[in-house]
Amino acid sequence: MTGTNGLAQQVAEEFVRAWTSKDIDKALSLLADDVVCEAPTGTFEGVEGYRGFLEPFTTSLVSATVIDVLGNDTTAATVYTTDTPLLKDFRGIDYFTVENGRITRVISIFDMLAMHKARSAVQH
Repeated sequence: MTGTNGLAQQVAEEFVRAWTSKDIDKALSLLADDVVCEAPTGTFEGVEGYRGFLEPFTTSLVSATVIDVLGNDTTAATVYTTDTPLLKDFRGIDYFTVENGRITRVISIFDMLAMHKARSAVQH
């Protein structure tokens, strides 16, 4: 892990470790009430909106590895890889804005083509 100890980096690390260990409630407790998440699958607003984005994926995890957490006091990025029943070594990056110790914005980046191919293979 990176050697700095900025607040956003600490919050992001706690967040990614919570959801990758399937502790959704812990992860959601780190979000601001008005959090906004931009992802390839859409924009999700508020804690419950984010839950609708995160929970289906998190509950399908077979395993997850946090590769790194980079950040400072106001922004951070997490890099991770996950395995689900459909996808192996599925990589993602989340970029966070943190204010007053809570995540206010998430930009989630992952490869939708890999998801589409995995779903298509199961359907055929």
